[in-house]
Amino acid sequence: MFEKVSPESLGIPSRAITKLISFMERRGSYTHSFLMMRHGKICAEGYYAPYDATSLHRMYSQTKSFVSIAIGCLVDDGKLSLDDKIASHFPERFERELPPYLANQTIREMLTMTTSVYNEPSWFVSGDPDRVHFYLNTFDGARPAGTIWRYDSAGSQMLSALVEKLSGMPLLCYLKEKLFSHTGGFETAKMLKTPNGETWGDSAMLCTLRDIATFGNLVMHYGKHEGKQLMSENYLREATSPLVCNNTSGYYHVFRHGYGYQIWCTEQNGFAFVGMGDQLTICLPERDFLFTMTADNQGDSGVLRQLIINALFDVVVSEMQDEPLAECPEDYATLEGEISKLRLRSLPAGTMSDFFRQVSGKTYYAEKNRMGITSLSLTFDGAVGSFDYENEQGKKSLPFGIGENVFAKFPQLGYSDEFGGVRTTDGFTYRCATSISFVEEKKCILRLQIIDNYLGNFTATFAFKDEDTVTVHLEKTAEDFLQEYEGEFTAKA
Repeated sequence: MFEKVSPESLGIPSRAITKLISFMERRGSYTHSFLMMRHGKICAEGYYAPYDATSLHRMYSQTKSFVSIAIGCLVDDGKLSLDDKIASHFPERFERELPPYLANQTIREMLTMTTSVYNEPSWFVSGDPDRVHFYLNTFDGARPAGTIWRYDSAGSQMLSALVEKLSGMPLLCYLKEKLFSHTGGFETAKMLKTPNGETWGDSAMLCTLRDIATFGNLVMHYGKHEGKQLMSENYLREATSPLVCNNTSGYYHVFRHGYGYQIWCTEQNGFAFVGMGDQLTICLPERDFLFTMTADNQGDSGVLRQLIINALFDVVVSEMQDEPLAECPEDYATLEGEISKLRLRSLPAGTMSDFFRQVSGKTYYAEKNRMGITSLSLTFDGAVGSFDYENEQGKKSLPFGIGENVFAKFPQLGYSDEFGGVRTTDGFTYRCATSISFVEEKKCILRLQIIDNYLGNFTATFAFKDEDTVTVHLEKTAEDFLQEYEGEFTAKA
């Protein structure tokens, strides 16, 4: 679908891309993949094993940008106006007199996230399987829409449901019919669903990295593909421009350069699709440049996101020239060599002390705790080991590598699969990667990464007072799962 060429042929130094890869590694990014292209040609593409070019990856809130483009297609089809009131399309799904600000909220205001919503209740705990019904019957409508920018994820789900209602087909099918049947890509893509069977349109696109690059490239060229205009150029120019101010703090932020239609604006007149955990696509139309990456950096409060995007602009974009550069085979070989060695990040091994050899395999019985863990042991066997424990579901065993990842199935049952917020009962478990690091003579840290249709992570710190007493501290970052792995308790032999 895309031709692969040297960075120099596109005016980008290979050494700059190598420097960016090294930067992400040094700063601790749990990167899964990245791709860089210019003028419709790929100049760098890397996958951190076990991820590869065929891997479907959860794009989280990049999904919202797909919804925005689908709304634009509906406008092209004459099926709606951006000035329509959203409630007018769902009269059958609210059972109260709507708050006036919510009743008057338009599709345009929802696209720009200047909605009337101030406090957004969580649908995961609502008990309502219909998120449109939940939005229209629960949300506050506390202020006039079209005023303050505030992230409204549930509003994006409303727009996704609107696409499906007016098109008469699932969101992804509609986008394939209107766009992707012409551009190629998205053959294996899929979208998870909400409990009532609608597409989970604010979070749940799963596609390959080249798929998202295809999408970004189409939007960056304002709907034109191989000389054919697939959708309204005017809509896409509006959607990717800073229609509203989204900087309410006054501080610099890579994605506080304004907001369009479910699309973030960047410096250098660029725009971005942004998803939780650093699913990122940066497009610079004036330079005909695109960078996209996937990762799971949930839990770092957005620090890595800032660092990575600033490095992209400062290290790569600043070096980019409008004309091809002289080929540099050595630099290109170095870049390709670094890409060939990419592996999913693990904790560094540290140095295992004699203390851990003495406590290996020893069982500790836990004080009562909110996680329901009753006993545990750590066993070390060469370069690998296992964290064995018992909780409310029974006995569990989690294998890990010392300074490297061990790939397995996470033993906790009951997490969501195809339908978000719906607990499975068929023995389904997530794929995971786990490593452990020795940080002090009597302290080690285990890190688990969920690498499935859902992404998440937790760290478990095992701090031993002596051979008979250990305190365990668990921290998790995951949307609506891993609740059983957050807290602290002490256990004794």
